This record gives sequence, C-alpha cells and structure tokens, in this order.
Amino acid sequence: MMGQIGGYFLASLIGISLGLIGGGGSILTVPVLVYVMGVNATRATAYSLFIVGITALVGSLDYCRKRLISWQAAVVFSLPAFSSVFVVRKYLIPAIPREVLRVGSFILTKDIFLMVVFALLMIFASVSMIRDRKNGKEEEVLSLNSPLIGVTGLLVGGVTGLVGAGGGFMIIPALVNFAHLPMKKAVGTSLLIIATNSLIGFIGDLMSPTETIDWNLLISFSFIACLGIFFGSYLSNFIPGARLKKGFGWFVAVMALYILAKEIAG
Repeated sequence: MMGQIGGYFLASLIGISLGLIGGGGSILTVPVLVYVMGVNATRATAYSLFIVGITALVGSLDYCRKRLISWQAAVVFSLPAFSSVFVVRKYLIPAIPREVLRVGSFILTKDIFLMVVFALLMIFASVSMIRDRKNGKEEEVLSLNSPLIGVTGLLVGGVTGLVGAGGGFMIIPALVNFAHLPMKKAVGTSLLIIATNSLIGFIGDLMSPTETIDWNLLISFSFIACLGIFFGSYLSNFIPGARLKKGFGWFVAVMALYILAKEIAG
C-alpha cells in the first residue's frame, strides 16, 4: 500500500517535470512502474508509452492555447518518428528472446537487458540536462534543417519504442538547434511530439497483445501525472527552467546508477 502511494506521488513529479521542462520526467516512468509499482520491465515499457502519451497530450493542449507550438517542426519531426516507434513496438520488442545472453551461470534476461539499456539512456539524458547550453538563441527562425530534424525523429522514435521514454531530452535540443525555436515553444512542441510518438507506440502493443493490460493502474497513474503537468506548467511561469533542468539531471543520474547496480547485482 505504501509503495503504491509512493508510486502515485512520483507520478505527480513526472507530470510536473513534463510541464516545466517538456521532458525528463518520462525517463522515470519505467523505473517507478518496475521498482515501486511491481510491474515487470517489458510490460512497464508499454505502460509507460500510454502514461507518458496521455500526460504529454494534456500538457500540449495548454501550450497550444498559449500558441507555443510549432506545427511545422512537429510534423517534420514526427513523421519519421511515427514509423520508427511503431516498427520497434510491433516487431522488434516481441522478437527479443526471453534469454538474451547466457555465459556460464550468468543469464541476461529480456527484462534485465531492457532495464540496463534504460539506465544507460538515463545517464545520457542526465548529461544532456546537466550540461549548460552554450547557444542562447531565443529568436525563432522560419527555415528548418529538415534532414537533421528527420534523422533525429527516427532516432527518438526508436528510443521511445524500445524503452518507453518520451525522448524529450533529445527532442528539445533538436528543436532549439535545428528548428531554431525559443525554449518555451520547443517545450510545447516537444510535448506534442512525445504524445503522438508514445501513443502510436502503445497502439503497436495493442495490435500484438501478449499480456492482459491493467487499465486501472494505467488510468489512475495517468490521471495523477496529468494533474502534475498542469501544476508544472503553472510553475514554469515562476521557476527558471535551466536551474530545474540541471537539478533534475543529477537526480536522473543517481537513479540510473541505482538501476545498474541493482540489475547487475541481481
């Protein structure tokens, strides 16, 4: 019971992070589901897609109301990402064997493999969030570097499909550097892209169901995260995003090291 209460509290923090910085929070959804809510890793990546998708979609509506979404950049980024995330969830994830590797008495299972990959991704994400941005551009430029945005979309779609993370830590730098969006507009556009990528990935899971889905958990967890994203969007008017992003990055790094230690020791 206490574990579930803690899980729902962390769900609110995931939503707050998405509302404040347009990413970062989704990287914690899978670890919370696995270590706090007791969901196995493979199923947690699917659940994360739904939770992150619904939460980001709700958050993007508020940014849409404020006209802080670049529809052109969202389309250029999302089209290659759609195909990538769908293919990974539909074909690659089911193809990964339950035993990925066996060396003597050591067995690398599918669940351990996914969590180790996820932890390494978290370390990459934390570095991206902790590092100071040298480019402080805040003026939007109409021309987009479409090829680079498209390639990044493919990569983010693959990451989203494999580990169930929204990929905001990769999307926002791409939107700022290649689409030349101001930070707040990049956050709003990132939420829309995260929502579409994640929900399309979840549809891929629905089309090839292997286990019964716990809709009660999904809906309740998503509801709490949605409340958090509204609060995070409100706080973004008062809290400097750069400072919060750096602090959250250190937290993600510590979580990643904990996951690696737990999975390798286990």
